[in-house]
Amino acid sequence: MGSMTDGHLPPGAQERAREGVQHLQAAARELIAAARAALDVAEEVVEDPEALVSAVSALAGLGELARRMAGTSPPGSGTRAGPSGPADPGGGTDDDGDEPRVQRIPVS
Repeated sequence: MGSMTDGHLPPGAQERAREGVQHLQAAARELIAAARAALDVAEEVVEDPEALVSAVSALAGLGELARRMAGTSPPGSGTRAGPSGPADPGGGTDDDGDEPRVQRIPVS
């Protein structure tokens, strides 16, 4: 019976190692396909810069929507929105000043 020290794996471990290599190969193929797709998009942007302007504009719109949903102010505005949404220059605490803006919830 082989051991790890002589370079041989036990029969069950050999099968698991083979399956692991197959999964890694499949993941590598997916990564290559994703990279190709990203390169295709990059090529389209190089060929048509207006596509980049359109995409960036759409992303900016999504960012603005997310910011509004989160109740925060744009960077550089000097104020931060409180939990209820309006601008709160006091750093995001409630009217009493004893509640932090972020509540830590322990998870066990």
